[in-house]
Amino acid sequence: MEPVSALDVASYILKVFSDRGQDISNLKLQKLVYYSQAWFLALNEKPLFDEPLEAWVHGPVAPSVFHRYKSFRWNPIPVASESVRQLGSEVSAHISEVIDVYGGFSATELERLTHGEAPWRDARGNLPADAPSHAVITCEAMQKFYAACLNG
Repeated sequence: MEPVSALDVASYILKVFSDRGQDISNLKLQKLVYYSQAWFLALNEKPLFDEPLEAWVHGPVAPSVFHRYKSFRWNPIPVASESVRQLGSEVSAHISEVIDVYGGFSATELERLTHGEAPWRDARGNLPADAPSHAVITCEAMQKFYAACLNG
């Protein structure tokens, strides 16, 4: 498998939403990038991409993706005019499956879902709900939590 970046995953997600005629915000995009990484770890015991995910106030965030699309704030992100990198069939099928499972949820519902799961909660520790954080959600924590979901 050729290495992909969090931005590659985000671009692919944006293209799928555009092809389906659906809108997506940066908040929702972040959660779908997170779940793409988390479930890839659970299923393959290796990361989909190397960029760390951080436990921000509104849930898991890939900083490069946030900074690329932050100018859209809470508004839908239009599909970029640049071409989307061709991902391998294993990767694109995986991301598409994550979209099929989680894509129907609103950004707020996905935020609540991630807030209820151990990887984000454990990374934030005892921080107040509104406290900024750059704490990393480790690949080990994601792999362990989501693999347990597969088995139980």
